[in-house]
Amino acid sequence: VFLSESGGGLVQAGGSLRIACGTSGGAFPWYAMAWFRQTPGKEREFVAGITTNGEGTWYADTVKGRFTISRDNDKKTVTLQMSDLKSEDTAAYYCNAVSGWHVTTPSFSWWGQGTQVTVSG
Repeated sequence: VFLSESGGGLVQAGGSLRIACGTSGGAFPWYAMAWFRQTPGKEREFVAGITTNGEGTWYADTVKGRFTISRDNDKKTVTLQMSDLKSEDTAAYYCNAVSGWHVTTPSFSWWGQGTQVTVSG
């Protein structure tokens, strides 16, 4: 499965941004998916996950209530709507599959190029 993230950018604190993950391969609807993020010198961390049918979502405590994950199985995409952004949300964001409900570790050993989100102010 090929993973490609897009939509990052520079945004002021308190603002919103929507990032997307495009995938390839017919198996996408069978994977639970998740977003992760990483800052220099730190481990990549879980941000949000979504079940195969999109009806179940789970979030890191740091983003709960501010971020919303969604997916479109027809378009093979996963999106992350981010609101009330804070400087500590600054990171490179990546998507990956996860093995199931409430799992916070990635299934694939490979990653896309990521998309940089920078929150100023």
